[in-house]
Amino acid sequence: MAKLFIEDLELKGKRVLIRVDFNIPLDENQNITDDTRIKSALPTIKYVVEHGGKAILMSHLGRPKGQANSKYSLAVAAPRLSKLIGKKVVFVDDCIGQKVKNAVTRMNDGDILLLENLRFYPGEEKGDDAFAGELASLGDVYIDDAFGTAHRAHASMVGVTKFIDRCAAGYLLKKEIEYLGRAVRDPKRPFVAIMGGAKVSDKIKVIESLIEKVDAVLIGGAMAYTFLKVKGIPVGSSRVEEIIEDKKGNKINVPELVNSILKKASLTKVDILLPIDHIEGDKFAEDANVKVVGQSGIENGWMGLDIADGTIKLFSEKIKEAGTVVWNGPMGVFEMELFAKGTMAVAKALAESDAVSIVGGGDSVAAINKSGLAGKITHISTGGGASLEYLEGKELPGISALSDK
Repeated sequence: MAKLFIEDLELKGKRVLIRVDFNIPLDENQNITDDTRIKSALPTIKYVVEHGGKAILMSHLGRPKGQANSKYSLAVAAPRLSKLIGKKVVFVDDCIGQKVKNAVTRMNDGDILLLENLRFYPGEEKGDDAFAGELASLGDVYIDDAFGTAHRAHASMVGVTKFIDRCAAGYLLKKEIEYLGRAVRDPKRPFVAIMGGAKVSDKIKVIESLIEKVDAVLIGGAMAYTFLKVKGIPVGSSRVEEIIEDKKGNKINVPELVNSILKKASLTKVDILLPIDHIEGDKFAEDANVKVVGQSGIENGWMGLDIADGTIKLFSEKIKEAGTVVWNGPMGVFEMELFAKGTMAVAKALAESDAVSIVGGGDSVAAINKSGLAGKITHISTGGGASLEYLEGKELPGISALSDK
């Protein structure tokens, strides 16, 4: 890796500012429902503690929109981290200011301090230098272990690196870069990408980019219906996107882009596999009436909500042949038991394959966890948008900002 790594730093007696990703799911009673992201940060935190550094952890949680909101407080993460790491974790209910500085001053070597939600301040998402400078004043060295926000030029990701000389990647960030980087640069072939989810707008550019790298793309979920409609197959009331806006506000004609992707795939001999049968429902609900329909498409007044057995067989066979598989996005509305079969079948096929398997995106990760097959996946990425942008070939600001070796 061309960037400084945690093991390149001298940590003893140093204040070590660590950007972690504790953006954990909570239920309505503020109970943590999945602590995967906290567990993912443990190797980096343990290394700092064991090497005599003072671990000062900062993260965001949810979308509090630049204002303090108890619903998004990181206070819930401190006891869970303490239990997982077997050591007291002190929580301070702010992330900048005198109270925080005092808490840092009281730290001994090997102590752990968790700061309050960075996004309680608008300066975090704006990448404000003054806010970044306040954060940076708390540390002597900086470690980034938050791949999930590596595609954001936020104050805690990029801004702090302007004020701290030695900025390094943690274990999780390095692992993400290695697995995703290998998939992009030197995949074991055949290289298969599975793309699903509700919105084609989230992934259309990634699919366009992946055509140059993969041997096959399997497209499921609601986004498949935009592709099917372009191919002239009836999609009924299924979700279809016609015009989308990119991040710069430019309008993109989706059918035109889909057409160009299909043509490009045909010219480069890349297989694009779309559903050949569907579970359709008469409404988007658990108590919907359902039918299985084939290649004739979705009936008027009905919507496609999952892939059916023929598609499951087609996709599973392609996965079985693969050397590398990247999966982002479910095959149907897997949160509803009625429409979870396709997603669970893809998870099973992936777990049973001999391929290097990389799963990214909140819904895909949730599906793998729900299936109980997470232990059979080579790498579960903690970044949805970040992993997509990395696969697309974009430079991620949170990685670029780190110190070069």
